[in-house]
Amino acid sequence: MKELKIIEVKSEIGAGTRGASLGVEAMKIASLDLNSDFFKQYESIEVENVNELLFDGAKHSYAKFIDGVMIMEERVCLEVYETIFDEFFPLLISGDHSTSYGTISGIKKAHPKARLGVIWIDAHADIHTPFTTPSGNMHGMALAMACGLDNFECKVNDPRGETLEYWEQLKNVGMPGPKIYPEDIVYIAVRDLEKPENYLLNKYNINFIETEDVKKFGPAVIAKKALEMLDHCDMIYVSFDVDSIDSRVSTGTGTPVPNGLTVEEAKILNSELGKDPKVCAWEIAEVNPTLDTENRMAESAFEILEATAKSIVNRPVLAE
Repeated sequence: MKELKIIEVKSEIGAGTRGASLGVEAMKIASLDLNSDFFKQYESIEVENVNELLFDGAKHSYAKFIDGVMIMEERVCLEVYETIFDEFFPLLISGDHSTSYGTISGIKKAHPKARLGVIWIDAHADIHTPFTTPSGNMHGMALAMACGLDNFECKVNDPRGETLEYWEQLKNVGMPGPKIYPEDIVYIAVRDLEKPENYLLNKYNINFIETEDVKKFGPAVIAKKALEMLDHCDMIYVSFDVDSIDSRVSTGTGTPVPNGLTVEEAKILNSELGKDPKVCAWEIAEVNPTLDTENRMAESAFEILEATAKSIVNRPVLAE
């Protein structure tokens, strides 16, 4: 049995739409509405955020609020590192998805020699850089930070000065250099790609499982397939963005996209992944209750969260 620790990251400076910082509380309200004592069962800690920077306006147009993102990555990295060091399983509930790089860095800081695989369940590939981003929003850059990529081949922007300095610093959070290899990423349900991201997917032959495959073969089979793709990795981090769910359901998220997963598919997929002993951290991100009149997204997200946590806690412990 594995003891969980909940890490709350109420940061939204990496997003383009405001409100994701409220997602954690929205899920707590959902748990009450669903008569669950989930949030009483586990120790939790909140990472201090810097959302007050939003009132200053974005100074770095190709990497908005990169100074604040830098602070958040370092804080999340340290919290994840300490949680693993204390032999807890880090279960993160985050606002915008940019801080997932802090999670990856924290895992690597705790296990510098381990080869880390990432299962990224999301509508978006989040592998843009300041050189390629169409929006400047840093929740679309987490995996580029983790892989240490710039993607100069697809350069459309010309970031300079402090933006570049921060970008170089970001790549070294937790420990110097890349944290993961692009070929150790498995994308599931990604369906909103821009050309620079497509270029990287093809260049590195990144593993890609379409929503249609989840529907055709079933989420349990796809979970097994994703884990097999990362068979060569020592540890696996699962990152779940709620916009991987179909936009008819996922209204309460900043960037909904049609043709996504059902709530049930997402629940089974994450629960099955959570059973694998290599999975060393799990994260849910981008619930935005300000876009949702009845807190439906948070209720669906909480159901997925609770089911996945149960799988993690009840999995057999491997002998050392």
